[in-house]
Amino acid sequence: MTRQIEPDSPETKRTTSSGDKRKKVRPGRIRERNRERILMAAEKEFSQNGFGATTVQKIADRAGLPKSNVLYYFSNKKRIYYALMDDIMGRWNEMFSKIQPEDDPATTLASFIHAKVELSRTHPLASRLFALEIIQGAPVLKDHLSTTMREWVQARAGVIQQWIDAGRMAPVDPVQLILLIWSSTQHYADFQVQILAIEDKSEYTESDFQHAADFLTSVILRGCGLAP
Repeated sequence: MTRQIEPDSPETKRTTSSGDKRKKVRPGRIRERNRERILMAAEKEFSQNGFGATTVQKIADRAGLPKSNVLYYFSNKKRIYYALMDDIMGRWNEMFSKIQPEDDPATTLASFIHAKVELSRTHPLASRLFALEIIQGAPVLKDHLSTTMREWVQARAGVIQQWIDAGRMAPVDPVQLILLIWSSTQHYADFQVQILAIEDKSEYTESDFQHAADFLTSVILRGCGLAP
């Protein structure tokens, strides 16, 4: 998916003028580590408390950084939230963003499904946070959904339609296919409590997630006329 929900913030544009190569690299690594640290803390705070009840101070406390440091990287809470959502959607769709008409449909769709299930395993809070934003009517991301995300979906759907037109897969609705993959894979993070209760398990193991990915791949590929 196209990245950068917000324009580049001035905080990310600082560079060092020192001629020492090590001095040029080290500040960048520190900034990146601190940025990741802040976003990890923000993911937990926003997931637990929602956007309204979360404060920059709470994020700073969880990250173990002074509030002034957090504001150095992100000028306000909304920018933190935008950056976090940008990272979440970027991780989800990174692989599928690169699809080309010459790619193999079965291999590409299978890889996307497995990658999305794996992210439900490794980043469940991120999925739940995005779901919370959508359930609340996307108060922060509504414009992004109707512009950047819509454009991303239409571009990917265009490639799928080319596969269909070339007779390489069954004539399914490309947009509905993308929505199906998103919803079915994210289900294992968003509704994990329900799944565990129904399957009488205390937690989902890595092999459980692998089984889920294999199941979804088989069902979806068969529905697309692509026997796995």
